[in-house]
Amino acid sequence: MSWSPKNLYNVWRRTIGPKSNDLIFKVTTEETLFQQRWRSKAAVRAYHGEYIPEKVFKRWYLPDTIPDVRPRRRVFADDKNDLEEYAKRRTRAKELERKQEEEIQQKGLAPVGSLMFMEVERRLDVFLFRCCFVHSVYEARRLILHGYVKLNGKKHSKANTRLAPGDMVSVDPDAIRFLKAPHGPVDHITKQPGSVEEEPPVESEAADADAKPASKTDGKETAKTDGEADAEAATETALKKASPFHLPQYASPWLFIPAYIEVSFKTCSAIYVRHPTARPGYSEIPTPYDADGAVIRYAWEWYVHRRPRMRSQSQLARMPEDRTITLQKEKLAHKDRRPFKFNRGLYGKSERPWRPSAPHLDVAAGVGIGKATLISQ
Repeated sequence: MSWSPKNLYNVWRRTIGPKSNDLIFKVTTEETLFQQRWRSKAAVRAYHGEYIPEKVFKRWYLPDTIPDVRPRRRVFADDKNDLEEYAKRRTRAKELERKQEEEIQQKGLAPVGSLMFMEVERRLDVFLFRCCFVHSVYEARRLILHGYVKLNGKKHSKANTRLAPGDMVSVDPDAIRFLKAPHGPVDHITKQPGSVEEEPPVESEAADADAKPASKTDGKETAKTDGEADAEAATETALKKASPFHLPQYASPWLFIPAYIEVSFKTCSAIYVRHPTARPGYSEIPTPYDADGAVIRYAWEWYVHRRPRMRSQSQLARMPEDRTITLQKEKLAHKDRRPFKFNRGLYGKSERPWRPSAPHLDVAAGVGIGKATLISQ
């Protein structure tokens, strides 16, 4: 995952370029089903978490099942059916179900196969990349490890942490390379906005001739020239005060924000609103391949037959941090904890004062120098 031109070129070759024919699977082919699934898995993993080892991906970032995103039908019990019939809401519910069925027929089923990468998208480094704060996942890992990223207001240095809905991530603006002046000359920047190219002076034939007397129009031209110079000076001053913004080349295909992220570029912070989901004809997981195509389906079928089937307690202890599980444990611990109740009656029956005063020193008159007497209240 990178904005590099080489990476963009490789993605283009695999999706719509000359290498895309290798991922078009036909019914009549000499390849076996094993070969088609392996090729699909290799192509998909080359984009989604290519830096994650295959063993780690299968153990921690591969979901047990694909989530069910179909609309749930409401089931009423007791006398709710009669009440709904009396209130004439049953017809509205049937109309809503009919519209949902028509949408499924027009757009097809929800592409749930792409949701197999939901755990990868929850990672903190991938989250920063989707927020367009960094140009690559490796740059995001550098910012996290060097302490430039805060999770819910606290410094966080684990790049493999999976976020929970509602988590806020903020980045130090001084660490973002887009907001810094580029080091060295930049070839593709020719001139600043609002600048005017100066034309070389043209030598006249009568250069040695006597100067003509000044006219009234010369004063107006001089005033206009002074006004233009002041405007240019003001523009240059404003450009110097503004923070630099340097976007890499070929970055436009990556400039998008998924629907499950809310970003504030003014404060360099973002909120993980909810987990990615899918609906008929649309998937929130960014992928260069068809979300409901054969490549994604074959990749899922490959991992279904080769997933690790056993997770012992020692393996679960080494699991990367999952904020959802952490919050659930904290909630259960807080629920089991008994609240402290202050019983004023117990202290009222005792003879002890509420705030016992400490003894103090007092120098008694007529006593030798340096001697003191303890007087307690």
